[in-house]
Formats: sequence, structure tokens, C-alpha cells
Amino acid sequence: MADIPNSIASYRALALQVTCHAVNQASDRHAAQEIIHNTINRLAQQIAASIAFIGFDCRLVVLPEYFLTGFPMGESLAVWREKACIEMHGAEYEALGKIAQKHQIFLAGNAYELDPNFPHLYFQTCFVIDPSGTIVLRYRRLNSLFAPTPHDVWDQYLDCYGLEGVFPVAKTAIGNLAALASEEILYPEVARCFAMRGAEIFLHSTSEIYNKNLTPKDAAKISRAVENMAYIVSANTAGLANSTIPIASVDGGSKIVDYRGIVLAETGAGESMAAFAEIDLGALRRDRHRPGLNNLLSRQRFEIYAQSYSEAQFYPANTMLNQEVDRKHFIQTQQQTIERLSQLGVI
Repeated sequence: MADIPNSIASYRALALQVTCHAVNQASDRHAAQEIIHNTINRLAQQIAASIAFIGFDCRLVVLPEYFLTGFPMGESLAVWREKACIEMHGAEYEALGKIAQKHQIFLAGNAYELDPNFPHLYFQTCFVIDPSGTIVLRYRRLNSLFAPTPHDVWDQYLDCYGLEGVFPVAKTAIGNLAALASEEILYPEVARCFAMRGAEIFLHSTSEIYNKNLTPKDAAKISRAVENMAYIVSANTAGLANSTIPIASVDGGSKIVDYRGIVLAETGAGESMAAFAEIDLGALRRDRHRPGLNNLLSRQRFEIYAQSYSEAQFYPANTMLNQEVDRKHFIQTQQQTIERLSQLGVI
């Protein structure tokens, strides 16, 4: 792999666990914007204090899923689009970019975002802002039961962004970065498509149940790290405030997992900067170049599986292309898929 100019072989990353202040109860977009503005101001202080504690070799900060707004709870697509979604080049990204510039960090997170190419939709977007304040990665969540995805407008999305825009990998001074949204850690194909494109560090913005027992998502974090020989930086919320669900339902367990599946750092419940650890790119790259049983990436035989994937049709594409739908669409489409797969004897 060619070296990136000014590349950094070793640095610290932080999975910053912060409370999400939901905008569901905001009366209009103006009230929601005030909540979002306060969140960004609070984050600016928390990031500054965290870096001062960890050290100035902290070059990567990952924020939780939908940290600016929470998630829709019954709102129609149109209402959520108007109230809670941000512009692709809006003031929110500009403010977050200033934080990245001030501390010379890569800042990653997840938000609901508008796209002028799809005016009747919104997408749940993972982003990475570099130390210049520039967005260097924008990934739209591909698997969701409750929100539009690129797959729901697949043909048009490919026309707009191509396959590399579906699976973007940012090759940066701190490594090759890719993003995974929340439960997508459970979909090995998503991470694998990033690994095929050189991803070394998966930035996992999530909002999930924390449990002392091993959860499916925590097991998946270790699996995705090992099978792709990549780091996982997973930032969970520290609760969901201003919502009708109990605040601590999604709270705790942010962690960093290395390319061997070893948990390097983990935090409990509540707001915390305790989940920070060294990212040793030099060691990762040496392992990826070392022949032997444990070099799983070099041993992949993708041709074996290609025909099975190309012939399989489970959840359908393009179900939201050029049409406005209500929220019942998502569960109805899933029910129809289950019925069809059952008739085929697949499930």
C-alpha cells in the first residue's frame, strides 16, 4: 500500500460516549435547531476536555449514532425531513468542522441528512471531517427497517454516486477509514465490501442496549475486526434524553477493538471519554503482509460466493423510487419478503 503523505503510524482514538438530546418534542424546525446548536456547543467543550486528558496525539474522535437529533418516533418522513434533517453542506457540518480544525482531529459521527437528488427522502449518514474541516467521507446506511436507504432507490442512487459512493473508503493520514451505522455491524457483507476497498479502521456510530452479558452487536464487533483484520472504534450513546423511552435504554459500552479481536478499551454507562486507545497502523499493516493461517484477508476466495449472491433476491431494491411512502411501507415490505422466502422454502 502506498504511503499517504504525512501519514501517522501510531495515534490515539476516542469513542466519545455522550447523551443524545432528541428533537422529537420540538415544536418546529427552529426549536429543533436550537437543540442541535446546544448539542454542538456542548460537544465542543467535551471534545476539548477529553483531548486535554488523553493527550494531543488523540487524532480521531468518533461520536454516537444520530447524536444531534435522536431518531423519529412516529413522525412521518415529511415531518422528520423538515424538522430534524441537516443539509449536506449546512451550518451543522460547518460548526463540527471548526471543532475538527481547532483540535486537528478527524471527527466522525452520524446524522439524518437531506440530499437534493432525492427531495422526497432523507438518509442516515455517517460522515468523517478531516483536520481542515472538510468532509472526506459520506456513507449512507444501507440496512434499516425504519428509514430510507440507498437500496430503496438503488438504480437512481448508483446513477448519482456509483458503487464507490455506496461503499466509500477515505484514505487519510491516520489510515483508511470506513463507517458502519449501528446495527450494520451485524451485516458482515457491508464491512467486507469496505475491506475489499482497503478499509483499516471501521468507525461505528451506534445507539444500542448495553448489557453485562455478550450481546449480538458486541460479538459482531469482535467478528468484524478479526475477519477483516481491522480496528473497530464503536461509540454508543450515553442515553437518549427528551424522549418517551427510558433515558438509559441505549447507554454504555463504547469500545475500541483491535484487528486481532482484542478489546483495548471499554466504558460503562453514562457520559464518558474512557473508551480511548492506541491505533497502531504499523502493526496492523505488518500483520496484513505476514503470510500464514491468521492472514484471513489474503485467504479470501470471493469467486466461490459470487454466483450465490448474484442469484439471491431477498429484500427488494427500488421500493421507494419516485414515490412518497408512509412509515407502514417498511414493515409491509419486510412482511412480503418473509412470505415470499417462506413460499420458496428459504426460511
